[in-house]
Amino acid sequence: MELNSQRVRALAPENDPLKIGMGWTVEDLDKPQILVESTFGDSHPGSAHLNLFVGEAMKGIRDSGGRGARYFTTDICDGIAQGHDGINYSLAHRDMIANMIEIHGNSTGFDGGVFIASCDKSVPACLMGLARLNMPSIVITGGVMEAGPDLLTLEQIGAYSAMCQRGEITEEKLTYYKQNACPSCGACSFMGTASTMQIMAEALGLMLPGSALMPATCPELKEMAYKAGRQVMELVKAGLKVSDIVTMEAFENAIMVHAAISGSTNSLLHIPAMAHELGMEIDADTFDRMHRGAHYLLDIRPAGKWPAQFFYYAGGVPAVMEEIKSMLHLDVMTVTGKTLGENLEELKQNGFYEKCSVSLEKWGLKRTDVIRPFDNPIGSDGTVAILRGNLAPEGSVVKHSAVPAEMFQAVLKARPFDCEEDAIAAVLSRKIRPGDAVFIRYEGPKGAGMPEMFYTTEAISSDPGLGKSIALITDGRFSGASKGPAIGHVSPEAADGGPIALVEEDDLIRIDIPARVLEIIGVKGRELPPEEIDKILEERRANLKPREPKYKKGVLKIYSEHAVSPMKGGYME
Repeated sequence: MELNSQRVRALAPENDPLKIGMGWTVEDLDKPQILVESTFGDSHPGSAHLNLFVGEAMKGIRDSGGRGARYFTTDICDGIAQGHDGINYSLAHRDMIANMIEIHGNSTGFDGGVFIASCDKSVPACLMGLARLNMPSIVITGGVMEAGPDLLTLEQIGAYSAMCQRGEITEEKLTYYKQNACPSCGACSFMGTASTMQIMAEALGLMLPGSALMPATCPELKEMAYKAGRQVMELVKAGLKVSDIVTMEAFENAIMVHAAISGSTNSLLHIPAMAHELGMEIDADTFDRMHRGAHYLLDIRPAGKWPAQFFYYAGGVPAVMEEIKSMLHLDVMTVTGKTLGENLEELKQNGFYEKCSVSLEKWGLKRTDVIRPFDNPIGSDGTVAILRGNLAPEGSVVKHSAVPAEMFQAVLKARPFDCEEDAIAAVLSRKIRPGDAVFIRYEGPKGAGMPEMFYTTEAISSDPGLGKSIALITDGRFSGASKGPAIGHVSPEAADGGPIALVEEDDLIRIDIPARVLEIIGVKGRELPPEEIDKILEERRANLKPREPKYKKGVLKIYSEHAVSPMKGGYME
C-alpha cells in the first residue's frame, strides 16, 4: 500500500530537510506519518490536560513504528463565554476548528490521524475534520471531571446564580458553589453537550470501546491514549478509513444511544454536520423518527440524579448498548478492526464491567441505579421531538424528557424579546407570569451565531412559580445542561424572515409535543381561525423592516453569511 506521506514527500523535495530541521531522523521520514491533532490549551478544564494524552498517543505511534506530528487547535469554553457576546463565537468556532484540521491534514500529507478533544464544540469539530480528511483515524476524549462536595456539578451554578439574584440564597453560598463546582480537569460532570459528544464519538465506532467519559484523573485514560496511538497504526496497515466505519448504520446506532442517554439537543447540530462531510444526509427529522418508541435509560444529570462520572462506573457506552442491543446494527465496523457485536462480546469476557463497577460499589449503587434495564426505562418515547407549524415551518427542537408534564400541551401568551439580555431581565424581575411564552429571537446562526440561552433557561427552571407554567421559545439553541420547558432551533430563524420574527405581544401560542405542533393560534389573547391567522401574518410580514446584520466583519460575519439552517446542522456552506 502506498503511503500518502511518501507520495507527498516525493513531490516536494523540501519536505525532508524541513522535517529534519525540527528534529526528525532520516529513519523517521520513511515511517507512516500520523497527525496528532488536539484542542490542548489553557482555555478550560476540558482542554488544559489534553497534552498528557497527546504524549501517550505519540508514544503508542512510535512504539508501533510510526512518526507522530503534534498539531493544536485550542477551543473556547461555552461556560467562560456565557453572559457576554463571547458565546456568539461558540458554534462558529466548531467550523473554524474543523477548517484548521482540514488544512493541517491536507497541506502536509498524513497517513492517519489521532484526534484528542473533550468538549462541546471541539469533539464535533474533530468529527467533522476527520470526516473531511477521510483517512485512518481514531478519537481520544479527555474524560469527565469529578463532582465537587456533595456531588456538586457545574450545571447547578446557573440555577444557584438565579436563586441568589432572587434573594433565595446568600452571596457567600453562591461563592462557595462557584469555588467548588470544578475540582479537576475534564468535561463538565453532567450529560451536557460535551459528555454527549464524547459518547457519540464512541457510539459511531471511532473510539476504543469503553473509553468515552472516563474520569479525567484516572490512570486508565492515559493507557487508552497509548493504545489509541498503537491502534491507529493498525488502521493504517489495514487501510481502514473513516468512511469504512462511519456509515449510515453507524449514525443510526449513535442516534439510538442518544435517545437512551437523553443526549444534548446540540447533537442535532453536530451529527448532521458530520454526516454532511461524508456525503450523507441526516437532519433533525431523523432524530425525531428514531427517538419515537426509543427507551430512555440513563439517570444522569441534568435530567437525572447522578454526576456523569457515574456513567463510566456503570459500564459507559457498552453498557447502554447492551441494553438496547436489539435496536442496533451490530455488524458495523469499528476502530478496533472488529464489528460492534464482536467488541461487546469481548468486553463481557475481559472483565470490563466488573472493573468499572468497583467505583460504583463505593457509593452503594449498582449498575441499574444509573443505567436502567431496557424493560424498565425512565421513558419509552425517546427524549427529543421536532415540532412544526406556522411558527416553525422548517421545525424546532424540544428535549421533552426535560419538559414538565404540564407543558406537553399548552396554550400560552407570547412575550417576545429581540435578545436574551432583555428576556432574562424580565424573568428575574418577575415581569414574566405563569401562562407566558417567552420568545428570544434574532439569536439563530444568521442573526447572532446561534448562542445558547443557558442563563434564561436556568432562571426559568429554578423558579418554582415559572418552571412548570411558562415556555421559552427561541431561534437560538440551549446548553446541554439546560432543562425545563424550552423549545429551540426555531426555523426559519428571525434574521432569515422566519415567522418567529412576526410574533407580537399576547399572541396565543399552542404547544403540543405529542402531536409535534408549535403554532400561533390567536392574536391579542383571542383565538382565531387558521385562515385569519395566515392573513394577519402576511400583513405583519409586509410591514416587517429588514434588520441590519449584527456583525459586519470578522468570523461571525463569515459564519452568519454562510450558515445553513439549524435543522440541517448549522454548518457553513
